[in-house]
Amino acid sequence: MRNLGEKCAVFGVYGKGLDVARLSFFGLFALQHRGQESSGIATASGESIMLHKGMGLVSQVFNDQLIESLKGHIAVGHNRYSTTGGTHVKHAQPMIAAGSQSLTKIAYEDAHPSLNDSVSLSSPAQDGAIALAHNGNLPTTDALAEFLRSKDVDTTEFSDSRMIVEAIAARMRDGLSLEASIKDVYPLLTGAFSLLIMSRDSLVAVRDRCGIRPLALATLNGGHVVASETCAFAPIGAEFVREIGAGEMVVIDEKGVRSEQIVKPDPKLDIFEFIYFARPDSTLLGKLIYEVRRNFGIQLAKEYPVKADIVIPVPETAIASAIGYAHALGIPFEMGLTKNRYIHRTFITPEQHVREQGVRAKLTALPEILRGKRVVVFDDSIVRGTTSRQIVKMLFEAGAKEVHFLVASPPVKFPDFYGIDTPKQSDLIAATKSVDEIEKYLGATSLRYLSYDGMIAATGLSADQFSTSCFNGVYPIDIGARAKEVQSV
Repeated sequence: MRNLGEKCAVFGVYGKGLDVARLSFFGLFALQHRGQESSGIATASGESIMLHKGMGLVSQVFNDQLIESLKGHIAVGHNRYSTTGGTHVKHAQPMIAAGSQSLTKIAYEDAHPSLNDSVSLSSPAQDGAIALAHNGNLPTTDALAEFLRSKDVDTTEFSDSRMIVEAIAARMRDGLSLEASIKDVYPLLTGAFSLLIMSRDSLVAVRDRCGIRPLALATLNGGHVVASETCAFAPIGAEFVREIGAGEMVVIDEKGVRSEQIVKPDPKLDIFEFIYFARPDSTLLGKLIYEVRRNFGIQLAKEYPVKADIVIPVPETAIASAIGYAHALGIPFEMGLTKNRYIHRTFITPEQHVREQGVRAKLTALPEILRGKRVVVFDDSIVRGTTSRQIVKMLFEAGAKEVHFLVASPPVKFPDFYGIDTPKQSDLIAATKSVDEIEKYLGATSLRYLSYDGMIAATGLSADQFSTSCFNGVYPIDIGARAKEVQSV
């Protein structure tokens, strides 16, 4: 997918005797694909909560010295791609809030750091500090803001994540336990959220009633690990146990693991996890992402078989779909486009000529593979269409005779409000143009999308288990006033 910001990643560890900060580093490293803007780790030792977070990739934010300094037996970590709040270290996570009146200064310093690209904090956990990591987005925060104002908390510069942690902390200052505070605040959270909340002696994981953002539980040497995706478990030797359920709260402390169903579940996992966001070696709803993506290609081969010489993917997420299509039709699979895998967030602004190169700075066509060929090129989706148009042009310039553009998902016609940084609806090409008009815009020999029913069939699951709002405009969780931004298509 092009032009969509990725969601965020959360990672947590509980275990005495475990090097929780180092484990979190490698867990976040495995989840880097979910956010490249900022990274952070907070640890709790029972006596203090320590935090370091900064702008950039995990490997840019942390080094051995910093990891060594983060002591404790509990940790929460986060990789961020901004969906609300903006690009600034004050919006980086985890976020610390004051569970007692004596810690208001610490919370303020976390919310209003200097203009540097990193911040480090240490606070006395015995006085009630908590740290939170959030994957998702709350399209409406009116109820949270009203509650915080009633507690004399100024929310002017707060992201939705900051509001959540401050609301939980406010109830703790009223005398409630962490668990009770989370349950009390839960009804105010309207939107998508997979949360990790850490106190001095416990780690709590919570999902919204639809489970739109993923979250999974694993064991490790007598301890426990929670992560956005299962791909984070193998690199640290953790063993997958189960997915945390929609509307479920899991508490991990010295007594072990206990679970409570806070609200009646209405499971609606975001289907874009299968299409684009999750790593191919992750498992969701019992399905390996790679196999589902390959099935997308097999299904599209049934719906639109093309007479072609080669099938190529737009790296990386379309690779499995292209393989499925090629194998189904007996067409050779080739890598006709190569990707610079290290095009991520950088602190260096590209030179003007490089900026103008656009997609060519990320992708290179191979004329030796493409010249004189009828080419099927696979991508996972089309958003604005500008990148797809550049790719088609690049392939023709490299000598392709025909370029058939196939998309492993239906047309994206509606904006997302649950954690994907989608453009407004008027900028979504499928919201304003027909498939024939998009084909003409791209300059492709032909253009075909995977059908909605074909997409669902490829997962091997029923449609009612998914949120498919980007395709059909049906939002399973109320988006409040944001609904006025959505037009029927």
